[in-house]
Order: sequence, then C-alpha cells, then structure tokens
Amino acid sequence: MTENSSVKITTSRLNLQECYDFVEDTSCGGIALFVGTVRNQTQDKEVTLLDFSSYEAMALKEMQKIADKALNDFDILKIAIHHAEGKLTIGAIPVIIAVSAPHRKAAFEACQFAIDTLKETVPIWKKEHFVDGEVWVNATP
Repeated sequence: MTENSSVKITTSRLNLQECYDFVEDTSCGGIALFVGTVRNQTQDKEVTLLDFSSYEAMALKEMQKIADKALNDFDILKIAIHHAEGKLTIGAIPVIIAVSAPHRKAAFEACQFAIDTLKETVPIWKKEHFVDGEVWVNATP
C-alpha cells in the first residue's frame, strides 16, 4: 500500500466501503468502481462456487505494478485493487477496483485498465465448481 494505492489479497470478505473510503477525496469529481461477483452459471453449466488461489507475493507485486501504471498513465488520484482468495459462493465479491479522479473519464479508463490487466497478468487462478464437476478457468497454480 502506498499513499495513493491500496492492493490487497485476503481470505476475508472484501469490503466495498473500505475501497470507496480509501479513494474518496474532495479534489475528485468522480469515483469509478468495478465490483466482480460470482454468478450462478457460465456458458451452459450451473456454477455452485468459485475457488481462487494465488501466488500471493507475486500477485501483490503485480497488482502494485498495475496501480503504479494507472497512477502514472491516467489523470487519477487514488486506486484500490482488492482480490479475495478461497472458496466464494454465488453472489460473493472476488474483486473490487476503485479509482478516483478529478474527471470521470480518467476514472473509468483507469478502472477498466486495472481489471483487464489484472485478469491478464496477476497470478490468481480460478476454479469453477459445478453440480457435475469442476474446471480451472485459467492456467492451474
């Protein structure tokens, strides 16, 4: 965590208010939030839960790189990137990205950059559990 960024991986429930409070600032006219939720189906299968695993030390380092790049490349003030680890049931929140900026466009763009880059580069793996089995969605840990 830095003065302008908060990155976290936790087995505890993610807290949307914590992320919002971190990025809120009177100099900013916009806060963009992305809240990922566990949905009950994917393609044509019923999902019962998701199980997230990470290489935590590397994941935190990569998440901080994303935060630093967002702060450098977009006109934003603060960013929070929090991800859950472990088994999450339907409706649970596995990821929250919060970004504050003087103007909304930068907040939206930085938020989208952060979630897209996280999914591409951060060593966090997701296993989908179904009524009839399970599958790793991306490379296995």
